[in-house]
Amino acid sequence: MKNVAIKENHLYQKAYKNGKRFVGKTVAVYVLKDLAAARLRRENPEKKFVNRLGLSVSKKIGGAVTRNRAKRIIRAAYDPLKNELRTGFLIVISARGAIVGKKSTEVAEELRDAFEKLAIISASAREQTTKK
Repeated sequence: MKNVAIKENHLYQKAYKNGKRFVGKTVAVYVLKDLAAARLRRENPEKKFVNRLGLSVSKKIGGAVTRNRAKRIIRAAYDPLKNELRTGFLIVISARGAIVGKKSTEVAEELRDAFEKLAIISASAREQTTKK
């Protein structure tokens, strides 16, 4: 399923201010319970809860090409993990300076650590990773 984007600035601000936070070398992750999750579930054709994803890349990272590459890397790192996450959250991923030149696999490892520390990886996915 395609990612549902956070489009409103006030939701980014709420996630930054009130959300749980994990700060790593390449990304900072903010997670907040989505108050509109029930409404979005009713509107969803599959009638499932979804996570809304927001990406933030500052001009400090570089020019437009560098910022867009950072967003592509973050999306590529997030996509394999999204099915393992609990649903009904606002997730804001903010790129940090060290993301320049990194591969999506490196960012995916850091995202997995972040989601585990923020306790939004589902229990079944957590058990599978500990068995490996």
